[in-house]
Amino acid sequence: MSPDLTELAAIADAALDRVVPALRSADALTDLAVATKSSGTDMVTEMDRWAEATIVEVISAARPDDGFLGEEGAAKESLSGVTWVIDPIDGTTNFLYDLPGYSVSIAARVDGIDVVGAVHDPIRGERFRAVRHRGATLDGSPISVSDKDDLPTALVATGFSYEADRRRAQAEVLIHVLPAVRDIRRFGGAALDLCSLACGRVDAYYERGLNEWDTAAGALIALEAGALIDDRQPSEGAFVGTTPGLFEALSRLLDDAGAHEA
Repeated sequence: MSPDLTELAAIADAALDRVVPALRSADALTDLAVATKSSGTDMVTEMDRWAEATIVEVISAARPDDGFLGEEGAAKESLSGVTWVIDPIDGTTNFLYDLPGYSVSIAARVDGIDVVGAVHDPIRGERFRAVRHRGATLDGSPISVSDKDDLPTALVATGFSYEADRRRAQAEVLIHVLPAVRDIRRFGGAALDLCSLACGRVDAYYERGLNEWDTAAGALIALEAGALIDDRQPSEGAFVGTTPGLFEALSRLLDDAGAHEA
């Protein structure tokens, strides 16, 4: 039997409600232990691990047979057909520096297809949600991508790898992209970049080297808000999301710039 998507969305909200207040508490960054992962600039905190464990706890209490795929190691095979894809703090560097641009991202995946997405921005106090084929919302109000179809006046978000060699290659790509668009924005978290696309704050987004937990919820929100998505696997090229009117032009520009190899 197919799961009730309304129920899954409510569970995602409940998990967010448990972890988000702690991220903005007065002592959230006090004496916080920090370690590194893939490189010296790829950081993880005690709060990342606590948030992921808490999200798993809330979901498991409601749906014990569901599976998990989390950035900080949550991994469980699903017995129900539902797998939750979790990024407990997308944009940990921003979180550590008390900068905007980080979020908590939760997606529910049914038989390999993302059907529910929820992303909460603790700084703005905003919650983005989407249910497949039911549209996307910001704090309960419907959202949609901009109507931008002119690449030279498009505002484009991007991000960079934690690996020095890939960063260097991505800077070379940027040399080609920047003169061809209105401007570039680098906020520091893929989930909110995609939500910014979904609500028209930017017109496009691209980045190479992302993982499933970076994009699962945000990509569904952007899709349900009318975006077009090229979600290649990290080994195959850059993730690209745009308004419908920009997709072909930006895709050609990124191909010419070598973005799928950088």
